[in-house]
Amino acid sequence: MTAVISVPDTRQKLEILSEDAQYDLACACGCKNDEHRRRGPQGKWIYPVTLPNGGTSVLFKTLISNVCSNDCKYCPLRADQDLRRCTLNEEETVNAFLDYYKRGEVFGLFLSSGVLGTPDATMERLNRIAKILRYRRGFRGYIHLKVIPGASANAIEEAVKLSSAVSLNIETPGAKHLAKLSGKKRFIEDIVEPIKLISRLTGRGNKYERVKQTTQFIVGAADETDSEIVKYMWGLYDRLNLRRIYFSAYQKIGDSDSNNLFTSRQDLSRRSAAKTDGNASIDTPQSHTEQSDEPASEIDNIFVREHRLYQVDFLLRRYGFSESDIVFDEAGNLPLDTDPKESWAKRNPQYFPVDVNKASKDELLRVPGLGQITVDRILEHRKTARITTINDIGKSTIRLRKANDYLAF
Repeated sequence: MTAVISVPDTRQKLEILSEDAQYDLACACGCKNDEHRRRGPQGKWIYPVTLPNGGTSVLFKTLISNVCSNDCKYCPLRADQDLRRCTLNEEETVNAFLDYYKRGEVFGLFLSSGVLGTPDATMERLNRIAKILRYRRGFRGYIHLKVIPGASANAIEEAVKLSSAVSLNIETPGAKHLAKLSGKKRFIEDIVEPIKLISRLTGRGNKYERVKQTTQFIVGAADETDSEIVKYMWGLYDRLNLRRIYFSAYQKIGDSDSNNLFTSRQDLSRRSAAKTDGNASIDTPQSHTEQSDEPASEIDNIFVREHRLYQVDFLLRRYGFSESDIVFDEAGNLPLDTDPKESWAKRNPQYFPVDVNKASKDELLRVPGLGQITVDRILEHRKTARITTINDIGKSTIRLRKANDYLAF
């Protein structure tokens, strides 16, 4: 006879809630094959991650509850879905995390939740767990708290005070797109104003300057264009000083809205990576797909699109590009067959060829095929010898062969 478990224990709750936490990438995102999540001892999940500051480590990541009163159409945890619901209490969450931490298996905690009743009631639970860790258990390490849309200013400030990093997902570029996904969330009042508040609290010279803020877009769920996303990206970086922006491809499974699922790129089999321009000139997360009822080309395209947005993100944050440098097609989307840096280079032939022996670092970073590591190698090589061929830069690769077309020796 099969046993029926009506009330899950802590380990079973963690199985459920840690897996459901996969849908939020705004804590950190793996960029290499060995950085994706793996199952830890006792059935819990831990996440090898690349942090907003560029470092890498391992987070313990879970929801405190998958109960949610929201109606977000992209989310498999929304209120109308039939799934096993459970909630961790404060002590269960604290003890589970510290068990990993004391064994040296994780360096920090990412904590989120479905909306339990109201945003402030949920924030009170999240903040209370952080308080127990900080004040009662003496934990001084990394805590990333998810801010619930619609939370009050007091709840948000308390979360910032307790955290090393916070995130509130912007989800879509504008109110008209959010309205297609949720009848409850208000774009300005529940999302934009709280993000601005966090930016004021964590801005340079302010009380909580040490706290990092990130956010996440859902790509393809609300008929938004890439140009709309990039416009908001630029504003978030340029005016609100966000540390990182993440993207999650939305994948429809089946024909009806009730079957639409938001799938995490970190859990999907690698299949379309080779189609995303394997010679991309900047380090970005690989694209992934999984089996679905949709044609393979449509599945691949949404993950290629996500990949292109990550490439744009790197160009804006680390390569000196601005919003006006990004090239879109007539529909306002990024070309899927060309990486954004190469699209810019083809649009601006007057900048090339670049003299590899005289160009500045910023000029070299504009060359398709050259990433930061390669540019640093070029600058170091120039201190002792002249570069006469592409082979002086390094072993011949697809990226360097691409760069060769834009360089003068």
